[in-house]
Amino acid sequence: MRSSAELPRKLGLFDSAAIVVGTIIGGGIFLVPNLVARNLPSAPWIVAVWIFTGVLSFLGALAYAELGAMIPHTGGQYVFLRESYGPMLAFLCGWTQFLVIVSASIAWLGINFATYLGHFFTIGPVIRKAIGIALIAAVTAINYRGVTLGAVTQNIFTVMKVAGLAVLVGAAFFGKHRAPAAEPAGEITMAGFGVAMIACLTSYDGWVALSSMAGEVKYPKRNLPLALALGVGAAIAVYVTTNVAYLRVLGVGEIARAERVGALAAERTMGSIGAGFVSLTVLVSIVGAANGWAMTGPRLFFAQARDGLLFRRLAAVHPRFQTPYLSILLLGVWSALLAVTGTYYTLAVYAMYASWVFYLLTSVGVLLLRRAQPDAPRPYRMTGYPATLGIFALVALGFVISNFYTAPGPTLVGTALIAAGIPVYFWWKRGG
Repeated sequence: MRSSAELPRKLGLFDSAAIVVGTIIGGGIFLVPNLVARNLPSAPWIVAVWIFTGVLSFLGALAYAELGAMIPHTGGQYVFLRESYGPMLAFLCGWTQFLVIVSASIAWLGINFATYLGHFFTIGPVIRKAIGIALIAAVTAINYRGVTLGAVTQNIFTVMKVAGLAVLVGAAFFGKHRAPAAEPAGEITMAGFGVAMIACLTSYDGWVALSSMAGEVKYPKRNLPLALALGVGAAIAVYVTTNVAYLRVLGVGEIARAERVGALAAERTMGSIGAGFVSLTVLVSIVGAANGWAMTGPRLFFAQARDGLLFRRLAAVHPRFQTPYLSILLLGVWSALLAVTGTYYTLAVYAMYASWVFYLLTSVGVLLLRRAQPDAPRPYRMTGYPATLGIFALVALGFVISNFYTAPGPTLVGTALIAAGIPVYFWWKRGG
């Protein structure tokens, strides 16, 4: 058992891009359009908000690309924050990622997998939780046994989910069914746009995951920025074309009224097999997203443990599989516990706000490190800097602040969860 070994660089460009695409595209594209249409009752505005939030996510990815190419080490956000602000903020990021962000995401995906499996089988509440835990156990075991196995799994499920969405979009564009005559656009409000924006950003969440694997990417100074750009760009293309397909088949009003937009669109274009096809595509999408988080999340805790800010044993590298196996197991167990207790849903409400607090701080790290380390090698420099960084940081700041007005309860609890890590940090600094 080795606690100081490096994780080997085994991920190529396609593997890295598949992590980005596969982690971003989960079940959101099949569910979120309903919420967006209810708050933005206008086809052009619906397309615009998906493009806007996609571009915003792309700008964030550019900031992470500069940091990842500059500091190509395992740990992602934790390492970037440590270099930019010092160890305490980095610790708070790791603390929050483990307690809320990554673990709740995996638990949510596990339970939703079981829910969609219910299209094919009758599943009770207890069996639903058991199936969710089984998925969590499966992706944990896959990534425990090696990054290559995890990457191959990610590649397969990413290709399958994109192919499934391509069939859905193709059926919408080349089939005979068309939406009824366009309805007059409803009132567009700032509040409605804000709700739609949050929903879309939730669907794009996952672009940050690859940064945690920077220490395992081959030729990271080239492949990290390229994989982020290709991955986020592909996700934007998939999301926008899928929404255009929904609008072509259903129209705004029907999207707003439909509980399962993707299934309804598929039924209209593919007949009785459509709903089953979409349910299968959703299952594939969820497995890919869960595998992506199970692969990338533990690397952050691994880096934190190496710095002595988490249990030292979590920095152990498996002598055969060359993975941070104890970090992987811990995340799997905690995610399963959240799935069993049902607390994942409550924590997921806090996770979005907490995620964007650290997205904001990490992106500003580009500016801080350029000033503090002007001569450090930067194989990739953020395109359009400082304008692109300024746009992303300002929108992220606005998003964080607006949460105190739109959802004060969850936001205050989310802030308290982050702050609760401060005494834990000092306790760990004193040697635990």
